[in-house]
Amino acid sequence: MNTKRYSYMEENVNQTEKEMAENEKQNQTGKEVAENADREQTETIRGLTAQQVAERKEKGLWNKKAESATKTTKEIVKSNVFTYFNLIFLVIALLLIGVGAFRDLTFLPIIVANTLIGIVQEIRSKKVLDDLSILNSPKTRVIREGSKKEIPAEELVMDDIVELSAGGQIPADAVVLEGQLNVNESLLTGEADEIVKKNGDELLSGSFVVSGSCLAQLTKVGEESYISKLTHRATQTKEGEQSEMIRSLNRLVQAVGIVIIPIGVVLFIQQFVYAGTPLRDSVTSMVAAIIGMIPEGLYLLASVAMAVSAMRLAKQQVLIHDMKCIETLARVDVLCVDKTGTITVPEMEVDQFILAEDLTKRVYEKDGDTKVYVDVKCGEEQEQKHAQIKGMIGEFAADMDADNATMEALKTYFKPDTLTKIKKAEKVFAFSSKTKYSGIISEGKSYVIGAPEFVLREDYAEYKDRIEAYSEKGYRVLVYGRYEGILDGQQLTEKVLPIAFIMLTNAIREGAKETFSYFTERGVEIKVISGDNPKTVAEIAEKAGICGADNYVDASTLTTDESIAQAVAKYQIFGRVTPDQKLKFVEALKAQGRTVAMTGDGVNDVLALKDADCSIAMASGSEAASQVAQLVLLDNDFSRMPSVVMEGRRVVNNIQRSASLYLVKNIFSMLLAVFSMISMINYPLEPSQISLISMFTIGIPSFVLALEPNKDRIQGHFMTNVLLKALPAGLTDFFAVSSLVLFCQVFGVNEEDISTSCTILVAIVGFMILYQIAKPMTAGHRVLMVGMVAGWLFCMIFVSHLFAIRDISGQCMMLTAVFTVAAESILRYLSKFVEWMRESLLVLKKKIHQATA
Repeated sequence: MNTKRYSYMEENVNQTEKEMAENEKQNQTGKEVAENADREQTETIRGLTAQQVAERKEKGLWNKKAESATKTTKEIVKSNVFTYFNLIFLVIALLLIGVGAFRDLTFLPIIVANTLIGIVQEIRSKKVLDDLSILNSPKTRVIREGSKKEIPAEELVMDDIVELSAGGQIPADAVVLEGQLNVNESLLTGEADEIVKKNGDELLSGSFVVSGSCLAQLTKVGEESYISKLTHRATQTKEGEQSEMIRSLNRLVQAVGIVIIPIGVVLFIQQFVYAGTPLRDSVTSMVAAIIGMIPEGLYLLASVAMAVSAMRLAKQQVLIHDMKCIETLARVDVLCVDKTGTITVPEMEVDQFILAEDLTKRVYEKDGDTKVYVDVKCGEEQEQKHAQIKGMIGEFAADMDADNATMEALKTYFKPDTLTKIKKAEKVFAFSSKTKYSGIISEGKSYVIGAPEFVLREDYAEYKDRIEAYSEKGYRVLVYGRYEGILDGQQLTEKVLPIAFIMLTNAIREGAKETFSYFTERGVEIKVISGDNPKTVAEIAEKAGICGADNYVDASTLTTDESIAQAVAKYQIFGRVTPDQKLKFVEALKAQGRTVAMTGDGVNDVLALKDADCSIAMASGSEAASQVAQLVLLDNDFSRMPSVVMEGRRVVNNIQRSASLYLVKNIFSMLLAVFSMISMINYPLEPSQISLISMFTIGIPSFVLALEPNKDRIQGHFMTNVLLKALPAGLTDFFAVSSLVLFCQVFGVNEEDISTSCTILVAIVGFMILYQIAKPMTAGHRVLMVGMVAGWLFCMIFVSHLFAIRDISGQCMMLTAVFTVAAESILRYLSKFVEWMRESLLVLKKKIHQATA
């Protein structure tokens, strides 16, 4: 037993008795002094007057955001109206009007309706998201006219005096007037180092306060601030940050946009110049081919589906900062979570504290076949000492400005009378994730509270078994002790004489077990990353139902990038993780081909959150995490996550199958246009007929299917899946129609009959494809199929003149029936062939991977 340590502790206790006696006298006036402290400070620094604020706003010197999370109404209208394809539609509409083909303008109402739907839906989504963003917008404490108030960061003006504290983001460029901060500038520099800022030092907007507090004066606001200029420069990288689905759709639209113009021009020249077709017929043939090749509603469909998802999630108190995260989360195969705030509630509470000398007296007793630690009996003298140490820890907590969960728990449990007094510590060192302690210097003596492994260092071995016994029960253990050196906020180099051990605990979040079970069942691996003792983290993880909770590692032993890469592939639970390591864990997982989602709630999580494929924050966490994360759970309910995944799967799977419908038309129209050019045969379909077919086999069904529930797991590459579904149908359409045209030519069928026959054939094949894509055939899908067929028949029978539909001969009808039957067989066999090819390629890819592994 180390007698020096405990005799020293008794000396401290005796000294504390004297201090507490003096405190009794001071407590009568302490509260009054505390109430006057803030008033005295604001007399020194009064801040701006209302008139000065108004003048600066008139001059534009207010903290306007560099960019909004959502587009403005004007931008929404512009992006929906002024598109490349709308320009093409305008040109071909003018061409049709020029040749008097007014009947073929039936596509225009559909284009206008698509545009209006897109505008209305995006504006609705914008309103919901903007309202939700206001609730989550950062607030800043500002001193104006001698009083403190909390206002949105956007309402700040130049020269405002603001109060900054741990966890907050610096809203604009500023200079420190009073106090001291540890600042994390990782979002600006990419380095996670903590930088000390003292009086006169410059603070850059976009950085975060790790510890400490200060008063600062704003020097640059709005677009002049550092973060605004940085954001403006960063906008050029946005394209590369698009999700796989949107990126694939963009590439498809761009490719089609490049191809349709030359094909249209060549087709017109072939028809008008070489075939001698009249100008009117040549223009309508060209327009029909171009309309068939344009996926006019596809991008709109994706935008509307995303907007509807964002609205649905907003109603569940889930704020989307970046729309791509809806899709990305549905593709995630690794979810990295923190213990506190995700598995457990953020609020901590002290369960008990034990004097250091009592902890070493704890003995083993048999509990069946298991040895457990039990407390020794304490006499009256020991109880008195216990109360005195409680007062010492209470005074320590009172000296701390830090507003974190740990310190709040200490203040709540120890409740010292000194909370009503002016703080007497000469220096205060807020908790740092690097040093793993917080400390004070009082009357020349240094005291610390922190993680025993880091604070006690070589002396930790003496207490290790006892501490781990508590850790295995899920407690977080802290040590309170006297540091033999002089604290400077850096790593401890001298001995710490332990005085007491504090046991803290967090309650498991309601619904956490079900949420983690949901992810596990869907093939998502859970990895818990925490700064706490790995045994504590493992115990909590096991209670939350996380698979592999007994597979843990102490991250302080992972000193190289190679060891981290091996660990993330092997372990599920990581304790004693530093902020730098969190980022390295994410990077290592991504390097191994994993799609990583990460939750975080602290300033030191921002780099890892930013690097993750999908980042999630709780609104109760730090402002830093909420502003960086792509997705924020406003009600701090992690059980909302399955809903987000479901939305992602709904969007991707439904748009994937709807995109197949559009691509069928594109493949068919492109091949048919090339066939017409080579065979010198007029394009067999008219623009109005293409519009009729598209409306009932693609347009309306695709929107209905895109907005319905879909829980299927996302597999494979988006565009590959779309092409594999669309290719058999597109080829079937082409083979059937081109063969029908050739046979009709042989039997001398006129062009009007050929056009009507092709319309019927393409529509029937379209309904076959819709039937395949709409499987399983639920009641809703049956209603959709019947409704679309009925709508098409109505147009064919009652308004046929609008779509150039004519009565056809019995001979032509027979040919149409024959090729319809043939089309069904062609579609079935082509689908089987494509599926066989897909499976063969997967097997080949797997063999190549095994050979190179």
